[in-house]
Amino acid sequence: MEYIKLGRRLREERLKLNLTQEKLAEKIDVSEAYIGQIERGERSLSLETLVKLVNQLGITVDFLLQDSVKLDDEHFIDHMRQLVMGRNIKEKQMVLDMAKLLLSHLDDIKS
Repeated sequence: MEYIKLGRRLREERLKLNLTQEKLAEKIDVSEAYIGQIERGERSLSLETLVKLVNQLGITVDFLLQDSVKLDDEHFIDHMRQLVMGRNIKEKQMVLDMAKLLLSHLDDIKS
């Protein structure tokens, strides 16, 4: 299990919502110290805590565990959706344009 990467991803999502560790801990009924330890990858978390976290942060379990779970096409699309969730339409269009440009470049390299 990639606890450090999981913790970093949790921290990023918490900060996107402008939540402090204290506020998040309060919302899911755990200690602030425990949230900090999870975010630093120092502690594992129970399934119950994992579910509380993803529900509170509005993310998916596979997004959070992407470094430990093998993704298929459907999961990959869900992950892409997660990356742009909460972005405005202009930012989403920019991501799409960048993806098109990158894929075009990869196609050129293959030719």
